[in-house]
Amino acid sequence: MDIPRFELGPTLTAEQQAFLDAQGFIVFKNFLSKDDVATILSELQTLEKKWIEEKKEKVFGIPIAYRTGLDGNPYVSRFAFASCYSEKLHEFLTSDRFAPVKSILGGQFRLGEREKDGMVVNHYLNREGGGSRKDLGWHTDSPRDLFLGRKIRPLWQIGIYLDDSPASKGGLRLLPGTHKQSIWKMLFRKPYFIDHKADPKELCVEALAGDLTIHDGRLWHRVAKASVTGEASRRRVIYLPFVEGPKQEKSESSPTPLYHRLQKLAG
Repeated sequence: MDIPRFELGPTLTAEQQAFLDAQGFIVFKNFLSKDDVATILSELQTLEKKWIEEKKEKVFGIPIAYRTGLDGNPYVSRFAFASCYSEKLHEFLTSDRFAPVKSILGGQFRLGEREKDGMVVNHYLNREGGGSRKDLGWHTDSPRDLFLGRKIRPLWQIGIYLDDSPASKGGLRLLPGTHKQSIWKMLFRKPYFIDHKADPKELCVEALAGDLTIHDGRLWHRVAKASVTGEASRRRVIYLPFVEGPKQEKSESSPTPLYHRLQKLAG
């Protein structure tokens, strides 16, 4: 199946709605301009430098993941709550550009800037000799509610690509339609984070810098390892949680959730 890249309008077309309902995800092209992407990357570099200098380990209870870059120096491979530490990134999230996204998801959903893991930025780099972030095993985003002592609630993940992401860079793999599965299959279809094997039914989400993706948090998904190394493998993606229900905001005094501890053990 070739994944279409749609145009984002104020509301979904009938074709777009049918695709999202059936597959559980959708891709929109050119959500950000090249200048927008460059501005965000520059701000992330500023924040990264600050966190490295401060030797910061956690934000709102969520561990910061550091890896070794191509130059031998550390870099942040996973930001959490990035917009809570940058006024420019906060302004980006609260701008009118997300009005169409909110309209698509429904009025009961809000951008959880201080909920879940907030504005997450994943930075993947396949460095020869190891020491870099490469892949992430199969999982859904729903059971984290169980680890937090709550019932599973609807969750949309919004991805914004900061680099072109062809299949050679690894990237997001989805099992389309699994957002409609039973609770049993949501919890036990695959061993969480441990299973990294390709699935015959998986789809590779290929996107260009500036593209926006929407996927249902109940979908089974993984991050595949790049088949290329070095600069050619660099892939940076923003993920934003859109949630509903009672607010569950975090702060600097928040504990580290169990699901992060289990994910670290799974490697």
